Amino acid sequence: MNHPENDEKYKGLKVNSGTSYAPTVSPYLTARRPRRFTTTEFVEGILRGDTSILSQAVTLVESSRHEHQQQAQEIIERCLPHTGHSVRIGITGVPGAGKSTSIDVFGMHVLKRGHKLAVLAIDPSSERSKGSILGDKTRMEALAREKNAFIRPSPTAGSLGGVARKTRETIILCEAAGFDTVFVETVGVGQSETAVHSMVDFFLLIQLAGTGDELQGIKRGIMEMADGIVINKADGDNIRRAEMAAGHFRNALHLFPPTESGWFPKVLTYSGYYGLGIDEVWAMIDEYIAFTKQNGYFDRKRNRQAKYWMYESIHDMLRDAFYRHPGIEERLPIVEQQVLHNEISSFVAAKEMMDIFLKGTTKN
Repeated sequence: MNHPENDEKYKGLKVNSGTSYAPTVSPYLTARRPRRFTTTEFVEGILRGDTSILSQAVTLVESSRHEHQQQAQEIIERCLPHTGHSVRIGITGVPGAGKSTSIDVFGMHVLKRGHKLAVLAIDPSSERSKGSILGDKTRMEALAREKNAFIRPSPTAGSLGGVARKTRETIILCEAAGFDTVFVETVGVGQSETAVHSMVDFFLLIQLAGTGDELQGIKRGIMEMADGIVINKADGDNIRRAEMAAGHFRNALHLFPPTESGWFPKVLTYSGYYGLGIDEVWAMIDEYIAFTKQNGYFDRKRNRQAKYWMYESIHDMLRDAFYRHPGIEERLPIVEQQVLHNEISSFVAAKEMMDIFLKGTTKN
């Protein structure tokens, strides 16, 4: 490289060309591609409780690639006979209610009783970058060190209400791997609760006291779905406020119609940080499971959930098949522009797209 400083008029100044830097990566290092397991290897690994293989199987389930989805469905089908023996618990609450801390404490309580726990933490994806922090595992410090605990943060990937679309399939894989208790944590009070409620046995709502009107911002639908309400941070000077909040919630629950299960939701106080009242919360869950198994509601709810997710899967498959259709891929951008320029209505455009799709499917 020529330097103007080396010109004759700068005789007293000289700039050396410098030295070349050595590569930071060893030239002898060859890239290693991870070995792709066969379906049989996946199933055998999951059934013997290998969490590394389980994690890779969950990644297949969450993948949008067609070949990954095919293999994932084969794995799920072969694991299905080994599932259905866990207790599935959905945990929700307003942001800042202490869900992750509570799960950490509840989870340790479960492990001390000799159970194996899987935690599926739904992590909100950014609408702008589609990325997720996936930081739930760092907030569950005690559970993260336990060999009988499996924590899987999953990005919402833009699905409705922040619920990862493949959470139910992940539950199946975790049950096949021997996890007899499954926690499903949602991102907060919102539309995601409806989907989580449709895949769990017990739905727990975590609330806080001392934040003003205790019932403000809580939708009636969330209250009606809750099988139990717990007021967190009931410690120190906050105990009295927590008890008052519990009273408000109990009064509100009396205004709701009787539940289909015949169970009247309980309202308890506890402290996740100090580990107070955890036994009482878990006793409530045990009592609910025993109560609903005795009156048959537990099995009826599981059957209804299976039916619900069958239809949800049909809707997902139809949508995917629609957008992958060659005729749709070719024609959709053109029709979209026609709608934007008011040349045709949205309804006419939709009918044209459906006609193309149905014509292609009838030929097959």
